[in-house]
Amino acid sequence: MSLAPSIPAKPETTLDAIIATYNDVTERLKRSHDRLAGEVRRLRDQLDEKNRELARRERLAALGEMAAGVAHEIRNPLSGINLYASVLCQDLSDRPPCRQLAEKIVTGVRTLDGIVGDILVFANQTPPETRAVPVAQVVGAVVDLVEPERRAANTTIHVAPSVAGAEVMADFNQLQRAILNVTLNAIEAAGSEGNVWVSVAKEGGGTWTSINIADDGPGIDPSILDRVFNPFFTTKDSGTGLGLAIAHGIVEAHGGRVSVETRPGGGARFGLIVRAVGDK
Repeated sequence: MSLAPSIPAKPETTLDAIIATYNDVTERLKRSHDRLAGEVRRLRDQLDEKNRELARRERLAALGEMAAGVAHEIRNPLSGINLYASVLCQDLSDRPPCRQLAEKIVTGVRTLDGIVGDILVFANQTPPETRAVPVAQVVGAVVDLVEPERRAANTTIHVAPSVAGAEVMADFNQLQRAILNVTLNAIEAAGSEGNVWVSVAKEGGGTWTSINIADDGPGIDPSILDRVFNPFFTTKDSGTGLGLAIAHGIVEAHGGRVSVETRPGGGARFGLIVRAVGDK
């Protein structure tokens, strides 16, 4: 047993240790507080976004219900007008100038019927019947469908190699309608001697597939970017403003989302983001 007297620690050494420990604990508490505050902000922003999305869906549901009722009321008399105008065209076969006027009525009725059809599609979107769908097959069908518009606009469509081999979980007909609407919009935006690009990119580590449609048109004014998917909103002289709204609704019904941005170099780029095959 040692008989050497114990030497008490210097008071200043003990105080320094206490202060150092206090500072360390304080710093760790501050970092924890900052992390928690950041998480709270993130969750609050996420909640705000979900609330805005829910409010938008409720507005769209109410608008769709009203639009469907109006569309049905319009379609009934349109059928009668179309029938009588067609009969009139036949009766005026020996009077070409009068027949041309009757044919203009028929053309106008068909245009109105197409608008009514778009309204009903927007209002009565059925739940998608999803299966594994090759993106190349859908894009190929869309390219064939838009050929008259592409020729009339003298626009070139470029389909990227990334489209081949990509598969998504989707309803073939609904996805085709969504891509068709966005592609028609891109062709019109690109205009004469313009270009439209269709490509595919993986997102979320391969969980999602983004089907991208881009053009080299004038682009979209940043002030209206958040309105382009609103039904009946359009900057064109003609059209109902339902094409992009229908595409947005279809992709949302698939559990996906639609993005829009200004394309580097000019124009716009839309992304239809849907679940990739193999992900649950």
